[in-house]
Amino acid sequence: MINLPLENLKNTTSGNFFLMAGPCAIEGEDIALRIAEKIVILTDKLEIPFIFKGSYRKANRSKGGSFTGIGDEKALKILEKIGRTFNVPTVTDIHESGEAAMAAAYVDVLQIPAFLCRQTDLLIAAAKTNKIVNVKKGQFLSAGSMKFAVEKIMESGNNNVILTDRGNTFGYQDLIVDYRGIPEMQTFGVPVVMDCTHSLQQPNQSSGVTGGKPELIETIAKAAIAVGADGLFIETHPDPANAKSDGANMLHLDLLEELLIKLVRVRQAVI
Repeated sequence: MINLPLENLKNTTSGNFFLMAGPCAIEGEDIALRIAEKIVILTDKLEIPFIFKGSYRKANRSKGGSFTGIGDEKALKILEKIGRTFNVPTVTDIHESGEAAMAAAYVDVLQIPAFLCRQTDLLIAAAKTNKIVNVKKGQFLSAGSMKFAVEKIMESGNNNVILTDRGNTFGYQDLIVDYRGIPEMQTFGVPVVMDCTHSLQQPNQSSGVTGGKPELIETIAKAAIAVGADGLFIETHPDPANAKSDGANMLHLDLLEELLIKLVRVRQAVI
């Protein structure tokens, strides 16, 4: 693992945003390593600070038979190997208080899923690991409400907090992004990330499988950089159609380089 203070997420040379990227779920060692290697090559070339993302377990699924993981310890060891092999920090979700210390032994950043961002015990358990805690903003909350999540973590003695927007519930089976939330959450003194893939989910489909609009990932990402987001969160996969989780809204890995080049240009234009 890497000692990762928040300051390490800033590239003072290029002024770039940082990137959290990887597959939705850890499906196996070979594919995770291939994805990580590709992203590391791209982000090194473009001078973008990078955190590899992969869920060791998917606890929130619409259907009972949906893929949830390959086994907690097995997946966490893959995340640890990726961090060690490529010398990059890693991030994964946790879902219950008892998972915090377990996951913290393998990864550098603990992520709180959006549906759980108000769970006090979970936030405190994550804070007490002294890892960076990335809290996804609930789809049902205003940006201003996220100050309370920040306070819970900081009052537990951990000032290493990131907030990530992932859209707001809008009617049925759709989300919308309110970009006013990015500067509002930045007033809490923490980095703010835009989740460019989950914000395009179309949840609660009658099929029991979440839909999405991945063709709009570039639109969401460009707008987020233009309004000053500190980082971006992008789930990516070499074969989204056959990914075991959230394939409907992931970016094809082959499209990532062109997108990042465009986003670096946008960043350079607005800083």
